Amino acid sequence: MSIDARIRELGNRHRTLDEAIQKEMIRPSADALELKEMKRRKLRLKEQIEALQGQHH
Repeated sequence: MSIDARIRELGNRHRTLDEAIQKEMIRPSADALELKEMKRRKLRLKEQIEALQGQHH
C-alpha cells in the first residue's frame, strides 16, 4: 500500500471515529470512559497520519 493510500485510509478512520465521538457526546447518557478511549484512538490516528505525511514530503 502506498503512503498516500495509507494516509487516506487513516484519514477515513479518523473522520469515522470523530463522527462516533460527536454522536456519543450528544447522548444524554454518554459513556465518559468510552468517549475517552475513542478520543485516545482518534489522537493516535492523527499522530500516524502526521508521521506518514512527514515521511512523504
